[in-house]
Amino acid sequence: MKVRDPTRCAFTSPHAASEPESNHDGPVPAGRLEFVNGGWCMSDEATTHYSAVIDQMTMGLRFLNDTFGPCGRPRVAWHIDPFGHAREHASMFAQMGYDGFFFGRLDYQDRSRRRIAREQELLWRASDSLTPPMADLFTGILPNGYNPPEGFCWDQSCDDPPIRDDPDLEDYNVDDVVKRFLAIANTQAKVYKTNHIIMTMGSDFQYENANLWYKNLDKLIRYVNGRQANGSRVHALYSTPSCYLQELHRANLTWALKTDDFFPYADDAHDLWTGYFTSRPALKRYERISNGNLQTCNQLEVLGGPISRNGPFGKGDSQTMKKAMAVAQHHDAVSGTEKQHVADDYARRLAGGWLRCQVLVSNSLAALSGSTAERIYCDKLNVSVCPLTESSSKFSVNVYNPLARPVSWPVRLPVNGTSYKVSDAEGRSVDCQVVPLSAATRAVRRNRGFAVNELVFQARAPPLGFTTYSVSLLRDGPPAASTRRRTPTAIQNKFLRVTFDPDTGLLSGLSNLETKQTIKLTQNFYWYNASDGNNSKSDQPSGAYIFRPNSSTPFVISRTAKTETVQTSVLQEVRQWFSPWVSQVVRLHGDSRALELEWTVGPLPIDDDLGKEVITRLDSSIQTAEYFYTDSNGREILQRKKDFRPTWILRQSEPVAGNYYPINSRAFIKDEVDQLTVVTDRSQGGSSIQNGSLEIMLHRRLLYDDVRGVAEPLNETSALFPEGLVVRGRLLLSLDRPPTAADAHRPLAQQAVLQPTLTFTDGEPRPNTRLEFSGLQAALPPAVHLLTLTQWDEDSVLLRLEHQFQSRESKENSRPVTVNLQKLFSTLEILGASELNLSANQWKDEMKRFHWTPQTDEKPLLKRSGDPSSWEVTLRPMEIRTFLLRVDLR
Repeated sequence: MKVRDPTRCAFTSPHAASEPESNHDGPVPAGRLEFVNGGWCMSDEATTHYSAVIDQMTMGLRFLNDTFGPCGRPRVAWHIDPFGHAREHASMFAQMGYDGFFFGRLDYQDRSRRRIAREQELLWRASDSLTPPMADLFTGILPNGYNPPEGFCWDQSCDDPPIRDDPDLEDYNVDDVVKRFLAIANTQAKVYKTNHIIMTMGSDFQYENANLWYKNLDKLIRYVNGRQANGSRVHALYSTPSCYLQELHRANLTWALKTDDFFPYADDAHDLWTGYFTSRPALKRYERISNGNLQTCNQLEVLGGPISRNGPFGKGDSQTMKKAMAVAQHHDAVSGTEKQHVADDYARRLAGGWLRCQVLVSNSLAALSGSTAERIYCDKLNVSVCPLTESSSKFSVNVYNPLARPVSWPVRLPVNGTSYKVSDAEGRSVDCQVVPLSAATRAVRRNRGFAVNELVFQARAPPLGFTTYSVSLLRDGPPAASTRRRTPTAIQNKFLRVTFDPDTGLLSGLSNLETKQTIKLTQNFYWYNASDGNNSKSDQPSGAYIFRPNSSTPFVISRTAKTETVQTSVLQEVRQWFSPWVSQVVRLHGDSRALELEWTVGPLPIDDDLGKEVITRLDSSIQTAEYFYTDSNGREILQRKKDFRPTWILRQSEPVAGNYYPINSRAFIKDEVDQLTVVTDRSQGGSSIQNGSLEIMLHRRLLYDDVRGVAEPLNETSALFPEGLVVRGRLLLSLDRPPTAADAHRPLAQQAVLQPTLTFTDGEPRPNTRLEFSGLQAALPPAVHLLTLTQWDEDSVLLRLEHQFQSRESKENSRPVTVNLQKLFSTLEILGASELNLSANQWKDEMKRFHWTPQTDEKPLLKRSGDPSSWEVTLRPMEIRTFLLRVDLR
């Protein structure tokens, strides 16, 4: 084993005060024990949001720093199991200080080409905006996934014979083993670029009997190296990923450059791993909600001070939620590729974490508002369930906004009255409306509530703060709005106009009244019949991982929709019913620039013994020329093209599944004149199979296992829905001019991820209660997103500020922005600030990475200029900067 150069870990750790004394002469500094990756889990790369990935990596790496000191910091990112690889993950790993990245799974066609070209090791340029090499990451593709070479598996679960080196034994096999190993080594060396090659030894659920492994590996190394006396050029040794990476770096070669991503992933012609982009849509939504809840919990822990953790409502705790969210990023968690009882456990852990956070949030709001009135949390508002609002004639609504800019947010509350008065924090009357509850909502909530109406009003909340609305039942007020059983020709507000076909009840057009744009736009629901594996081309069925429709043409659920309409000054709704298991509300709020499509799908019928994969498809007049665009983990946008891969000539064998990509927060289609953007409320799979169209998969129910490890069909039921899971979600549509579309869709996507948190108190607010509060002295500029604000230790907090626009994406917002840290918060005095790397486990000015040279004729790049002053922080497009702030609560 090679010993790590001790100078490689001789830096000051951000956690130096907590480093154990015994670390300095242990196996970690000596290089006998090395950690790779180091996150709380090995996260999925398709369905995870970048903010949650950064959080879970920070948690895991902090644990290593605290436990093993600075030498415990991993130098190599290691994703040997995720099912395709996202460009944004590579960008994040680079900014976390990793020297390189290794993964195991690669599309079989891509691997074949790379083997021939000897490009299985490459330089991944993972950002179009960040100046190289900030987001450059050396990337290596492992030769056998996470497995040993064939015939060399030595664990109690393996079938390969051990090395028998007693010549007197009849089954003596040293010569055969060495011969086979040398042949494998020489074959592998021909498809890699240097005279150093890596072999993984072990696999899933192995080293349960480590003695078997090491006993045989010791023999293998001894006998293979013994052949050098006879002219063999193969030298085997125990090593580590960072030692291997160091030798590649010392080779001083140039490396192929990659600028796209590794989606979609296929391990054979009909085996596309694109189903998990949507699998378990309810869990995917709950994970996204939980991420927002955690950010609110973290922020209020800081803003409320120590009383947040131990106040009038008991001991609050954010750590439980942090751990639950961190493990939910696992590549068999939010991905939806776990067994049902495991998925249930992830949800249970998230729910338990939120209960602990609720105590903390209540304590903090009590400290900030001066009121210790009991706060009620209604977590089922999406199906119109909230016992307090359903029964109380007077209550208040606290709206906490976790974004660093003011927001306008539609509030919908289940009620049984027909008329209410809503007053804001200044006592001014707010326009509101009572509308009848839809039949679809009554059906999906089952027996969990009894409201017959919904109270709707628009809440406006300050940045990183809260506002309070008072609600009172009016005994003699106007009646609730009524529904009409006819399809309107159009609904509109001052920004958008939406037209409908009166004969079918379907959408027919969308207009942006500000920009004077109009497109033809139809929308409907369809389903692909899932393959059962009984097919002449392949026996591969659809399952939790694999999407394999039996036909390239989906089945339309209905060509018409039954409709009813609600039209008021506050909102306009067209409620559509396509079948007993598919319905939708097309909703336009009074001051919204986005059209809301709230869909309800399920239980998916399986009486015909066919699994179903349900999509919604938007067909427009936009001339797309087979191009469409999806986000990478909620950040940068990637261009996609039907039946095309940027780095090899594709042989397309699955015309639908082979064109599906992960949509984490948004996707769009555009031409020279129009851009239609769809913002999602969870990670979903989607594509543009036809010109001018965009389809998004909403729900999957399958009857066969796809033989990738789940060992059960993706057939979700529950005690509440024994006949099959019902899922509800929403899409937001915006129509803009391509040069300015990002100005609309980036803030819209952030608002969908970090929604306001609502809490309720019975009765009127108590006297002297503070009804409005902002944790900022002023809203941050539109280009700046406050990504992280969390307590680090007793007198310091961790802050991340992010430039949320790509370069050249917006004329106004793709410019550098400067923020003064001392003038940021209203309740915190900043006493000192030190910059860290993205994962907060190393000081930024001490982060040194290997430099790798791409196979291009690039000119030397200018170094980044410093900030104007010690307190002023300049953010450039797509830059995230992380600071440890020493603070005093004002």
